[in-house]
Amino acid sequence: MSTDAGTRRARTRRRRSRAFLVAFAAVIAVLGIVGLAGAAVTTAQGPRVTRVSVDPDAAVSAAGSRLIFTTTQSLAEVSPDQVSVSPATAFTVDTSGRSVGVRFAMPLWDDTEYTVTIADVTGVGGGASTTITKSFLTPPLQSYILQRGSDGDTIFRTDLAGDAAVPVFTDAQIEDFRATAGYLVVSTMDADGHSHLVVTDLDGQNQRELTLPGEGILSNLQSADRGNLVGYTFSDADVGAPGARASILFTASLAEAQQGDEPTQVTRTGGDSRVDDWRFVPGTDSLLTLTYDGALTLVSPSGGAPVALGNAVAITGIARGSTTVVVERVDGPVAIDLATAQEAALAPTDKALGRVNSVIPLADGQTLRVLAQLDGFTVRSTTVHLVDEQGAARPVFSVEPGDTLIETCVSPSGRYAAFLVAPEAADNPYDGHQLPLPEKLQTHVVSLADGREQVALAGFDISWCQTPPRL
Repeated sequence: MSTDAGTRRARTRRRRSRAFLVAFAAVIAVLGIVGLAGAAVTTAQGPRVTRVSVDPDAAVSAAGSRLIFTTTQSLAEVSPDQVSVSPATAFTVDTSGRSVGVRFAMPLWDDTEYTVTIADVTGVGGGASTTITKSFLTPPLQSYILQRGSDGDTIFRTDLAGDAAVPVFTDAQIEDFRATAGYLVVSTMDADGHSHLVVTDLDGQNQRELTLPGEGILSNLQSADRGNLVGYTFSDADVGAPGARASILFTASLAEAQQGDEPTQVTRTGGDSRVDDWRFVPGTDSLLTLTYDGALTLVSPSGGAPVALGNAVAITGIARGSTTVVVERVDGPVAIDLATAQEAALAPTDKALGRVNSVIPLADGQTLRVLAQLDGFTVRSTTVHLVDEQGAARPVFSVEPGDTLIETCVSPSGRYAAFLVAPEAADNPYDGHQLPLPEKLQTHVVSLADGREQVALAGFDISWCQTPPRL
C-alpha cells in the first residue's frame, strides 16, 4: 500500500468524523429544544395526574387507608384547605415528590361513591395550577358472624342482606373470634377443656395455631385496630394451685414469622395484675386495663411508664378512631381522653327515658346509651338512644318485652350499630360453652342515621365487636 493511499483514507475518516459530530450536535440541540419546549408546556399546563392509587375494600374496613395521586411534576406542599372529600369525612394530607396522599381518619361508609378533589395544585417550581379529582365506589359491607349448634360451631361471612352467608371456619367448640384486616383469630376449646388460638386467612384457609402461655383457659379475646396484634386474658388449667396464673393479660403477633414466639405478658407494676377487663387504645401501642383491685391503668408493652387513671367499675367502650373511653365510676359514667388523661362528665339524658345501663362512645362525640324503664326491680322496656354532646336523645332501637339485649357494637365507620338480642329470654336456655350464651340469638343491624333496621342475622359476635359478649 502506498503512502498517498493511506493519507487519502485518513483524510476521509476525519471528514466522516467531523460530519458525524456535526450531525450528533444538531440532534442534541434539537432534543434539547424539544425537551425545553415540553417542560415549558408541562409548566404551562400545571401538574397532570399519571396514576391514582386507592383500595376501596380496605377503606371500609379500617381507619388510615389512603388515596394517592401521582403527577408529572414534583409538587409544592398541599395544605388541607385545598382538599375536599364528599361525602365529608375526616382526613389528613401529605405531599412527597410527585405524589400527594389523602389519608382517611375513619373507615368510609360502605356502598357509597366518594369524590376527592384537590384545588390549586402547583409544581415545586411554581407555574400554572390545576385541580385534580378522583371518584371511587366503596363495596358493600362484609362481616363475619358466629353460630353455635349441637353438631359444631361455624363462622360465616355475610353481607348486610343476610342471604349470601358463606361458612369459612367450623370447629366442635368455638368460644369467640375476631376478624382483622387480614386474618380470622379463633378461640376454640378441646375435649379436655383447654383453649387453643387458631389463625386463618379471611376465607378460612391456611390454618395455623398460635402459642399460648400454657394449658388453660383463654378469655376476652381482642384485636388491635391496626397491625397484626391480638390480646387475651389467660388462666392456668390448675388455677387453684399455688403459683398458678389467673386472668393475666397477654399479647401476641399474628405475623407468620412470629407465630412460634411466646406471647408477651402485660404486667402492672405496684399492684394487682389480674385483669377484669381491658382494651387496645386505637392508634397507639397502649392498653387500658381494669384490674381486680378496681384500678384503671394505661400501660405500654413497649416499656413506657404506666398512667394511673383512678378506680372504675367497668370499661364500657373506646370510640374507634379516637382516644376517648367511657368508663363506669362508682358514681356513674365519665369520658376520659386517654391522650391527655382529661376527664369529662357526660351530659345527662331526660330521666323520663329511663335509667342508663351502658354507654358506647362514638368518634364524633355522640354516644349510644341503653336505657331501661323500671317498675321496681322489673324491666318494663329497654331502648337504645343516640345522644349528642348536649344530652339530646333520639331512639334508634327498642327491645321487645320478654327479650334481652346482651351487647351493642358499632360498625368501623360508625354508620351502623349491631344489637345482640336473646329472644324470649325466659324460655331460651343457655349452651354449655365456657362463654355460655342463650341458644337462640339474633343480631339486629340498624342504620344510626335513621334507625332503620337493615337485617336481622342468626348468631352473635359480629366482627365489628371489639370485645366478646359479657353477661
